[in-house]
Amino acid sequence: MTLPYVPDGLVMPPGEGRTLVTAAQHVTFKATGEHSRVASSFEVVVPPGFDVGAHLHTRSEELFYVLEGELDVLAFEPSIRTRDNWRAWESPSGKRCVRATAGTVIVVPAGCPHAFANTSGEPARMFFQASPPPDHERYFEELFDILNSGPQVDQEAIAELRLRYDIEQLTPMEMTPPRIG
Repeated sequence: MTLPYVPDGLVMPPGEGRTLVTAAQHVTFKATGEHSRVASSFEVVVPPGFDVGAHLHTRSEELFYVLEGELDVLAFEPSIRTRDNWRAWESPSGKRCVRATAGTVIVVPAGCPHAFANTSGEPARMFFQASPPPDHERYFEELFDILNSGPQVDQEAIAELRLRYDIEQLTPMEMTPPRIG
């Protein structure tokens, strides 16, 4: 009896993986569409002052696991979507933005508005999975190319990129340097 071919698994030690870097951020690809038909996996450092902005994906599901630090997060449909402060949103059942600390899991089904922001003075680190691959891989590669292309961030290029990768931006993405003192 011949056993069916089963590909080898992947073991990614700490500190390994392909890393994309900007002045303040980095994303490390841990498992990509090359390794899994189910999800892409990343380790993400969220710098102080970064707010991804509320957004949603019509086709993608995401899972976040906070490894270190603190993040303000939401994952619900609000009673009213406003274009400004997503932290003030409330769901019909009373859900509000929460402070996620190490060990918190956030699961985001397709179509669910979600956001995270680092309002602390320290970087936060999270494990992030997106399904299906490889859309988020390509998105991160192109986003980091835009962010590293010069001192002025091309907001129009980012908006076009987000639309192309099934990201409906509901509130602005922001990078506000933390206040010192």
